[in-house]
Amino acid sequence: MSAPFEILIVDDDLGLAATLRDLLSEEGYSAAVAANANEAVRLLDENPSAALALLDLVMPGCDGLALMERLHTRHPELPVLIMTGFGTIETAVEAIKRGAEDYLTKPFDREAVRKKVGRLMELHLLRTRVAQLEENLQHASDPFAPISYVSPQMQRIVERTRAAALSNASVLIVGETGTGKEMLARAIHGASRRASEPFVPVNCGALPRDLVESELFGYRKGAFTGAHADAPGVFLSAGKGTVFLDEIGEMPKDAQVKLLRVLQEGELRAVGSARALKIDVRIIAATNRPLAQLRSEFLREDLYFRLATVIIEVPPLRQRPEDILVLTQHFADGLADRYGRHITVSRAATELLVRYPFPGNVRELQNVLESVAALSQADPQVVSDRDVKPLLTRADAPISHEQPLALEDMERVAIERALRLCQGNRTRAATLLGISRDTLYRKMRELKTNGTESPQ
Repeated sequence: MSAPFEILIVDDDLGLAATLRDLLSEEGYSAAVAANANEAVRLLDENPSAALALLDLVMPGCDGLALMERLHTRHPELPVLIMTGFGTIETAVEAIKRGAEDYLTKPFDREAVRKKVGRLMELHLLRTRVAQLEENLQHASDPFAPISYVSPQMQRIVERTRAAALSNASVLIVGETGTGKEMLARAIHGASRRASEPFVPVNCGALPRDLVESELFGYRKGAFTGAHADAPGVFLSAGKGTVFLDEIGEMPKDAQVKLLRVLQEGELRAVGSARALKIDVRIIAATNRPLAQLRSEFLREDLYFRLATVIIEVPPLRQRPEDILVLTQHFADGLADRYGRHITVSRAATELLVRYPFPGNVRELQNVLESVAALSQADPQVVSDRDVKPLLTRADAPISHEQPLALEDMERVAIERALRLCQGNRTRAATLLGISRDTLYRKMRELKTNGTESPQ
C-alpha cells in the first residue's frame, strides 16, 4: 500500500516528474510519481481519494489520452491535467474535449503550475465539502440513516417501520434485548408528523411499582406523602410527541387500566386529580418477550390489541450474520473517529464475530468492540481474533462452526444488496453500510464486484 497522496504525476521521464513533485511539495501538496500507466492505475486504486492526476501526453505503451480514459472508467470523478510539449498542444486541446480539465506545457512555468493546480485543488475541496454537506443533510433528513443493515430481514423491517411512521397508529416492537428496538422507535418518531415534538423514552421495568402511575400520568400536590407540588408526568411532558414504553410487559395491571384509557379516550387523570385532561400523544411500546406470552401473561388483552395496531418483530443478530459484518465495520469506524486513531478489525476477528450467535445482539457486538478499543492505545490498531475471543466465551452462547457463506462471499453479497437498496448510489450505499465511500470503492475492487447482485 502506497502512502496517501493528493496528486499523482504520471511521466516516463522520472527526472522531470521528480522536479514537478518537488515544485508541488513547495506549494504544500503531497504528490506521488508513476512511470507508466499500470503503475498509475495501481497507485490510484490504492488511493481512491486522490484529488488530481497530471498525465504526460506522450508515453510509450499507453499515452496520456488512453490512460485518462482508463482512469475515468475506474475513477470517474478524478480531474486530469494533461502535460504536453509545444508540438502537441492541438492533441492536448483534443484531450480537454474528451474530459481533461486543462493542460500544462513543458518546460513547466512555475506560475502556470501554481495557478492551474491551485484552481483544480480548490475545486476538489469545494466538491468534497458539498458531498459532505449532502451526506450530512441525508443523515439529518432521514431518521433511518443511522440504522446499518443489508439483510433481507432488516430491509423488510425498515420498510414496514417507514410505513408505520406515516400513520398515527400505536406500534408494538418485539425483539430480544439489544436488537435496537429504541433506535427503530426513534426513527418512527423522526419520520412522523410529530418529529418536531419530544420523544420521551420510559423503561417500564425500571420504574418502582408504587410510583408507576405518578411517573406516567403525573400527580397533584398533596396526592401522597412527599407530593409537595404538581408534577405533569411522562405523557403531559411529551406534549404532542411520542412516548416510548420499553419493557411494556413489566407495567403493573392497575397502571395498564389507565394506559388503556389514554389510548381509547385520549385523556388521562393525574394521581390525586378529579379532572381528566385531553392529550394527543403517540405511543410506541416494546417488549423482549414472545408475543403469545406477552398477551397471555403480562398484558390485559384489551390493552394488547390497542398497543399492537402495528407489530414490528426485529430478528436477532444471529439470524442475519451479514449484518454482523456491516455493523462491525460501522462500529470500528465510529470508534476510530471517537479515539482519533485508525482502528480496523482483522479478517480472523471478523470471521469469529460472524460465527458467534450474540445473545446480547447488536448491543453486545458494540460493547465487545468498544472494550477492545478502550484497552489499547495503538495507532493504527488492528483488532485481532485474540482480542475479541475472550469476550465471546459465554457458556450459554457457544461459537458456531457452521458458516453458510465464506466471509468474502458475505462481503460481496452485503455490498451488492446495499447498492441495490440505494439504486446504485455509492455514497448512499456506503452510508447504509456504515463505511466511508473510499472504503466501499476499495472493497469493490478487492472483491471484483460492480454492485450487480449475484444469483443466490
